[in-house]
Amino acid sequence: MPRIHPTAQVDPRAEIEEGVVIGPYCVIGPEVRIGKNTILKSHCVIAGPTIIGERNEIGPFVTLGEAPQHLAYRNEPTRLVIGDENVIREYVSVHRGTMLDQGETKIGNRCYLMAYTHVGHDCILEDEVILTNATHLGGHVRVGSGAVFGGGAFVHQFCRIGELAFISGMTGVDKDVPPFFRVFGIPARIAGLNLVGLKRRGFSSEDLRQLSKALKIYLQEATLDEVIREIRTRLGEEGPLAALLSFLEAPSRRGCVRKKLT
Repeated sequence: MPRIHPTAQVDPRAEIEEGVVIGPYCVIGPEVRIGKNTILKSHCVIAGPTIIGERNEIGPFVTLGEAPQHLAYRNEPTRLVIGDENVIREYVSVHRGTMLDQGETKIGNRCYLMAYTHVGHDCILEDEVILTNATHLGGHVRVGSGAVFGGGAFVHQFCRIGELAFISGMTGVDKDVPPFFRVFGIPARIAGLNLVGLKRRGFSSEDLRQLSKALKIYLQEATLDEVIREIRTRLGEEGPLAALLSFLEAPSRRGCVRKKLT
């Protein structure tokens, strides 16, 4: 049975599964589904349609599933979907999608959203993404698995962030960041590989050597198509190079960060 504090307001149309804990002064709207053993600590507002998976920890004063902050939104039935085992800390806000995209904002599994972070409408976060305090993602941002954002990072609408990329604190991202790279500055510039993250994930020394060579090619004065061809010709497309090449070849609204931090 769920445990619901007597001061909480839970709409009778909400679906609350076994083991859920809803703390003091939480407000749960209709069309909300909360999975098993998820904990809402206090003063949370969950609007719908929103689906929250199992074993999530949601801190005080979090707002999930409110309408997108978009002037074209006309109260369409878009939604927010959150996976399992995420930690969402104090004052985080995550908004539903819009019909200008897929109509869905999505957060994967085992993500960690620290205090005051914001995930805008139509964003997609894959698994194990970390947003450090006061990180803000504009609408339609795509974030690959294992990417990490330092405190106070801002990401422009429609940008893509590759898997295991590292966005340093106080960075302003206005272009796509390829996987495995580290960026810093306003606007963001390439600062090298995310060596700490890659080593923690068990990347081999050979993987790191190949990515380092690929990064040198990437930073050359050449078109992106020429860079892709040279990486594939000189280094191949095995292991992490396959993910890098796939990202570079995918459609992009913003273009990729190409300049090096000096």
